[in-house]
Amino acid sequence: MEEDDQVVVRAAWLYYMEGLTQDRVAEQLGLTRLRVNRLLGEARASGLVGITINSRLACCLQLEGDLKRICGLQDAAIVPTPQDPALIPALLGRAAGEFLSRHLETRRVQGIGVGWGATLREAIRFVKPGQWPGINVNSMMGGLTRGLEINTFETAAALAARLGARCSYLAAPLYAGSQKSRDTLVSQDVFRESFAEMAANDVALLSVGDISERSLLVRYGLPKDVTIASLKRANAVGDIVGQFLDATGKPVAHPLNKRAISPALDVLAKIPTVVVASGGPNKAAIIAAVLRAGLVKVLVCDEDTAAQALRLYAKA
Repeated sequence: MEEDDQVVVRAAWLYYMEGLTQDRVAEQLGLTRLRVNRLLGEARASGLVGITINSRLACCLQLEGDLKRICGLQDAAIVPTPQDPALIPALLGRAAGEFLSRHLETRRVQGIGVGWGATLREAIRFVKPGQWPGINVNSMMGGLTRGLEINTFETAAALAARLGARCSYLAAPLYAGSQKSRDTLVSQDVFRESFAEMAANDVALLSVGDISERSLLVRYGLPKDVTIASLKRANAVGDIVGQFLDATGKPVAHPLNKRAISPALDVLAKIPTVVVASGGPNKAAIIAAVLRAGLVKVLVCDEDTAAQALRLYAKA
């Protein structure tokens, strides 16, 4: 170890492990206080020192318990809502990735279905790397025709690589041109096999979307002949695996639902562990809807959104 590295380690040890003040650390090492302050900053920036907050907020724990008790969830992971909404995907992604890692260590899993979105992309970064050659990661919905790193193909491939698992894709667009073309497409052998894999999944890692311009699906995935206004007229509040629900959790009577190349919602409901990781105030209504529909077994969400979703759920 270089001399400068040793100084950083000694400063970090004295400050973080022995609890000395920066003045005392400076005195012991023969440095100025300013130099010690800089060394401690370097230690954190380089990853030499990591800070973990082990205490969970009591209000988040209470909300997790309420969600399990009232909504019949297997589990919930609620994180404090950050002041900056842009941080929500990263925070929820971390919680979702850590949940999946724990789940894999304690359960026998052979199939994991995944959706797409910014939160799921973040989640994969926090999944513990491993070698699970017996697991098949598969995409639970068709992809987008425009290349995005949050497309379902990339999500499935990245998670499979992280786990050392096998991977299979649903090599189709998210929406067919019509119900007839959708039915023709999925009747082919290769797609029947894909849908059989989805139905056999032990875990599904998904997100939900609303029907505002903030929704990635609305911005990038809706067919040109479908408008937000038409979805609102059908009373849609958002989607899961590309299928739109109303506030009560029922599929809306909109032709788009019949064009979605994704598993039927009753198939999704039978998967033992469906993890929905989504947050932000615009998602409260669709989160409440999937809770009412029984389509989620584990909710990963921020505190304010989860509380609002629970209030909406209780009104039903």
